[in-house]
Amino acid sequence: MKIAPSLLSCDFSKMGEEIVRMDKSGADWMHLDVMDGHFVPNITFGAPVIKAVRRFSDRPFDVHLMISDPLKYAEDFIGAGADIITFHVECDSNINETIDIIRKNGVKAGLVIKPKTPASAVFPYLDKLDLVLIMTVEPGFGGQSFMEDMLPKAGEIRAECSRRGIDGMLIEVDGGISDKTIAKAAAAGIDVCVAGTAVFKAKDPAKAIAAMKAY
Repeated sequence: MKIAPSLLSCDFSKMGEEIVRMDKSGADWMHLDVMDGHFVPNITFGAPVIKAVRRFSDRPFDVHLMISDPLKYAEDFIGAGADIITFHVECDSNINETIDIIRKNGVKAGLVIKPKTPASAVFPYLDKLDLVLIMTVEPGFGGQSFMEDMLPKAGEIRAECSRRGIDGMLIEVDGGISDKTIAKAAAAGIDVCVAGTAVFKAKDPAKAIAAMKAY
């Protein structure tokens, strides 16, 4: 299991130091949630902030675009140092064009599905994706409760990939992940778990991350 601490839960006044703290604690990826106040009812940070903190870690930067028009801004985030860009299947952009521009620049591309969106919404694009991110909370705010009933979507996506001979697809979940819920995610075959408060508010983040990675 890979663990990707969500910077949404960090102290924004010392974001670079928080990234270093997670890096030293054994994080696999850094998860950066970009919100535009339109697609979701919250605003976080944009490409300039990601570019500014990129130098604090060599870990993959997993940039989750919760924005209405990812096609318009994808190259900004690529230039800022994103290694992985995920965006929502529910967005307003042309999905194929957005995937193409991400992959053309050597960055991994993923699609995200909200809780009310069926797994089948990503099926038309699986051949072009590196990962699928399943939201296990409603996107927009940290600290929400884990929605276990979202996990069967992972099995549906795996089955469709198997049917079509697609290998290497990563499945990620984001929302409510902690030491109390990660076993359920692992049992569902999840590869990457985004964890926010469970690691940033832990007394010993390294111990918390190690315990979750053990799954």
